[in-house]
Amino acid sequence: MTKGQRLNHDFTKDSLKLYDTNGKLIYYESSTGYWFKQEYDSNSNQTYCEDSSGYWYKREYDTNGNETYFENSEGFVRHSIW
Repeated sequence: MTKGQRLNHDFTKDSLKLYDTNGKLIYYESSTGYWFKQEYDSNSNQTYCEDSSGYWYKREYDTNGNETYFENSEGFVRHSIW
């Protein structure tokens, strides 16, 4: 069951969009059932994303906001050193 179904959202009016306290989009769901969710760290860097197809990725950052690690559901892994 999706969040839209649990919330009994009326998709005829608009897609479902949920935001965190910083105004970042953390969940989106369309009337077709497609959805994605995102997570952010305390510096507003996107650290995780997952969608209804099962694809996901995660990222890590250094204190300057540079991406230091990336991994996805397809097995791709990248380490970056700045």
